[in-house]
This record gives sequence, C-alpha cells and structure tokens, in this order.
Amino acid sequence: MGVTLRCGAATFVLVLAGCGGGGGEHDKGDAKPSAGAYAAAATTGPGAPVSSAAHPPSAPDEAEAQVLKVYDSMWAEQMKAYRAASAEGTDLKLYMAPDALGAVEADLDRMNKERTQMRGDLRHAPEVTTLALGARPPTATVRDCVDSSRWQTLDTTTGWRLPPPAGQPVRYVVTAKAEHGERWTVTEYAADRTRPC
Repeated sequence: MGVTLRCGAATFVLVLAGCGGGGGEHDKGDAKPSAGAYAAAATTGPGAPVSSAAHPPSAPDEAEAQVLKVYDSMWAEQMKAYRAASAEGTDLKLYMAPDALGAVEADLDRMNKERTQMRGDLRHAPEVTTLALGARPPTATVRDCVDSSRWQTLDTTTGWRLPPPAGQPVRYVVTAKAEHGERWTVTEYAADRTRPC
C-alpha cells in the first residue's frame, strides 16, 4: 500500500473520526497521559525543519527527538490549516509526504464546500513507540493521545458551532508513521475514535 493519510472527512475532528489505526506491537498501552503531558504538548510550537542530512542519526534518543519535532511541527501546521480551511501559508509540505499532504488538502477542499472551519485547540501527548534506524528507509511509529474537548467545528455561514459526533470519546488514540529520506516526514496518520486513551 502506498504512503497515505488514512483518514478523510470534512473537518479535522472528523478527519480523526471513524478511521482504523491502532498502534503497533510495541504500543505502551492505553493509559491516559497526565495533565502535564497534555500541557507540555499543547505548548510545543513548530520548530525548524529537521536536518536534511542523507542519513538519520545513529543514536535512538536523538532520532526519537527528531521524529517528535517533525510530528509536533506537522501538528501545529495542520491546526493552522484547519482553522482557515486552507493549506496556504502553512509549512505542511515540509513535514508530510506528498500523498499524506494530498489527503489533508482534499479535506480542506471539502471544508470549503461545506463552509466550515475549526476553532479552539486539539491537545495531544505523542510518543515514539517503534524506531527502525536500520531499515531502508528508516521508519518510526508515533502513538498519540488526542484530546478534542476544546476543538469545535464552526459553520461559517451561520457562525454557529456544530456539535461533536455523538457517542465518541473525547480522548482517542492516533497512530502516525514517519520515514527518513532527505529528512523525517510523516507518511501516514490514522485515528481510532473507538479506542479511548
């Protein structure tokens, strides 16, 4: 299967709804992250792109830090895009593989047709659960616990905030895949709204 963002819907909350995608075999369980973990993740802003060296670092802790930096930077740029229903003015292409970026752009196009935008913040607490520096290309898996309690869909025609999908957990598991070519990029992003965390 090609590189893909495996979710598609009209808004970022719905992008994360109904998509399969549990963690890998090295998942660290479904324990709820602490409030401090959410606070730390919420205040992490986008950083400069990870080094474009041809080879990833040999030290696992350095590679994990680079993967999380790319993931957090992608996250911040996605938030910006979904608040405006447009990828213009964002740096998503620095952090996402082309097919994954194309899926986000398709969601943004749908939002424009439905006249919706997002407001508020999605908090999260990502961690690297698998890292294969010896693979060709090197790969990593990020497991995230997303908190959507402060994230709402706005109908830009009426100005009304639309209710979230009924019966779905506020906190849920997201799994992302990353690969290192010229630099680390996110190649897949999948949420499981049936799997609370």
